[in-house]
Amino acid sequence: MKLEMPPESATTLVGKRVKRSEDPRLLTGRGCYVDDKQVVGLLHIAFRRSDQSHARIVGIDVSGALEIPGVIAVFTADDLEGEVKPIFAISKMPNYHPTAIYPLARGKVRFVGEPVVAVVAESRYIAEDALESILIDYDPLPNVIDPEQAALPGAPLLHEEAGTNVLVEREFRRGDIDAVMDEAPVKVGGRFRFHRKTPLAIENRTYLAEYDQGKRSLTLHSSTGSPGIVRDALVDILGIPGNRLRVVAPDVGGSFGGKGSLYPEEILVCALARKMGKPVKWTSDRLEDLATTSQAFDELVDAELALDEQGRFLGLRAHVVGNVGAYSIYPWTAGLEPVQVISFMPGPYRIPVYHGHVRGVATSKSPTGPYRGVGRPTSTYVMERLVDMAARKIGLDPKEIRLRNLIRAEEFPYKTAPGIVWDRSGFIECLEEGSKALDYDGLRRKQAEARAAGRWVGIGISSYAELSGIGSRISASPGMPINTGTEIATIKIDPSGSITGFFGIASHGQGLETTLAQVISDELGARFDDITIVHGDTSVVSHSTGTYASRSAVLAGGAAMLAARAMKEKLARIASHMLDSDPSHIDIRDGIFTARDSGKSVTIADIADVVYSQMGRLPKEAIEVLEETRSYDPVWGTTSAATHFALVEIDPETYTVHVRDYLVAEDCGRIINPLIVDGQVHGAVAQGIGAALFEEVVYDERGQLLTASLVDYVAPAAPEVPAMQIVHVESALPATLGGFRGMGEGGTIGAPAAIANAVSDALAPLGIEIVELPVTPGRLFRLIQEQHSKR
Repeated sequence: MKLEMPPESATTLVGKRVKRSEDPRLLTGRGCYVDDKQVVGLLHIAFRRSDQSHARIVGIDVSGALEIPGVIAVFTADDLEGEVKPIFAISKMPNYHPTAIYPLARGKVRFVGEPVVAVVAESRYIAEDALESILIDYDPLPNVIDPEQAALPGAPLLHEEAGTNVLVEREFRRGDIDAVMDEAPVKVGGRFRFHRKTPLAIENRTYLAEYDQGKRSLTLHSSTGSPGIVRDALVDILGIPGNRLRVVAPDVGGSFGGKGSLYPEEILVCALARKMGKPVKWTSDRLEDLATTSQAFDELVDAELALDEQGRFLGLRAHVVGNVGAYSIYPWTAGLEPVQVISFMPGPYRIPVYHGHVRGVATSKSPTGPYRGVGRPTSTYVMERLVDMAARKIGLDPKEIRLRNLIRAEEFPYKTAPGIVWDRSGFIECLEEGSKALDYDGLRRKQAEARAAGRWVGIGISSYAELSGIGSRISASPGMPINTGTEIATIKIDPSGSITGFFGIASHGQGLETTLAQVISDELGARFDDITIVHGDTSVVSHSTGTYASRSAVLAGGAAMLAARAMKEKLARIASHMLDSDPSHIDIRDGIFTARDSGKSVTIADIADVVYSQMGRLPKEAIEVLEETRSYDPVWGTTSAATHFALVEIDPETYTVHVRDYLVAEDCGRIINPLIVDGQVHGAVAQGIGAALFEEVVYDERGQLLTASLVDYVAPAAPEVPAMQIVHVESALPATLGGFRGMGEGGTIGAPAAIANAVSDALAPLGIEIVELPVTPGRLFRLIQEQHSKR
């Protein structure tokens, strides 16, 4: 049955700038994070972590720690034998080697910061004090820091069972790239470096586990974005039925990918809570967060682009070495970041011939994992640098060379050489609309005036495409045998008429309580204020994985639409009996069902009261429970696109790069809440500015972390982030329910490339190309001095 909706009851909230429901509690300090949870009898964990990057564990003496008052127990890997099983991030990819993940190091350590011993005490202070009494005897092993050296035959191995440090290797080919490169009239290329980053969420990772001995059930409160993934993994690791293991993600203070994986500390708090029969908590401090939360990027890319004299792309070749750190992170595998770099390298351009090769190499650094944009910040940076280098060599404007090579509307759906299929998206529209809003030609004239005055001013463009809201036909990580392509929503109406939407996804700052309520409100015809969203709890839906890969609006929004439509039809059937009318004659608006033939009306609360408390008023066949559950699978997902424009000026005395102006023109389909979308763009661009100019995780040649505090790891502050313009382009609605596309990662993808191009443009009179990020003042100083020396 399909309800006919009159024009006056059409969509009212989707597309509106609705204020976030979450903000009153979060901005007034009434949010509830894992570390806020108070539990009677709570025990605290502190970890003695490895200070060696690669060493065998010869012996551990914990006797001194056990003598300290308030210390309850001390655990090493041997103490957990039989309590937990190792878990492996499995993949169907060829040439992939999984690595075992344990809660505490077994046999040897592989990076500085790896947990070796856990102290359980009455307070965190006592546990921390006890760490100094633990003696660990190490037998140092050769350093494994440089990924190119580590990939060589005969290099010291981090994982002897793998027989190699190359944990993953992939190759993509289309056409004869050698012939194209031999015959191409124009070629540009270089060796590009994107240094390692850390997510740096405002809330450090925190876990609290409670074990109910009577029910033999375990509840984990986790600052995670993927509660379903964590729950399913712990079921296997601990050997506990899924219906006795619950994972709850309450308010989460940011993730940026870093809270999307399973961590050893997460496993340990659960194992110890069950073993000791007491609630157990661990909260990371900032040093631990910087040293052990999964890091990102760290790629070396040799790339070359072939063109004809008119600037049309003929072929692309790229070889990537990804430094993936010490372990293959669960569940995403070591292939997540480096394989996506090579898979997305062609970007939104027509690349007829392509050869991409990648190796993910293990080193004695913290494991890499998901980070906002996953792989695409690096691939976009490399491709966009090549595009600008080609434009400069041929004598074309950077905008014009992009217009000649971007995939055009009539070419969609377009299948790239690595096999990614782009559906219709505004590749060209974003470039053109952004140029118009920025007055690109006028900006170029102003730049010429500034250059004539001796100022180092540059304009950078970056165009990119990304898959978002991917469905069941595509794994979120290559070859990973976990279904990340569906989402479930349940809508329930209680006897008071209040509406609750239940989801397995978990918000870590995106405003999902607001956007999902907007979707349900419009589809159900209910009042926004009557809707509550419950998310981040594995007990409320049968299956979910979490929030990542720009999937929540597409998948959860789609599931919410289906469940709301089913509920609306059910309510209309019941209302038709109450109003003595036909369901097709009933209009729904603001929670009121009105019969057009009689003008009579009932509210959702009236219907709920009749269903639950006055069942005699309804015929037997009309009695229905007011609950609906639906799942949504977009199968392939959809394509999001954007073009970024950056205007920068370099201080010739301090070599500081100032971002003077910034514009993003993006196509994320039908926008649910422009206020939230704009906030996501602003935040992501700020993060991209950090990647381009400031943020870098640094290890020395012995694998010691040199950026273990916010004094040394530099992130942008408010003065470094300019006011920015945002242009929303709705080129065509995708086939997803609601016409939604994902958009949460785009700023981080596009900003580093746009800024790198702008800095290169500013220094073009000096003949300098930016091939290494971040562009710190020190690096700029050395580049400019080297160029002066050559001259």
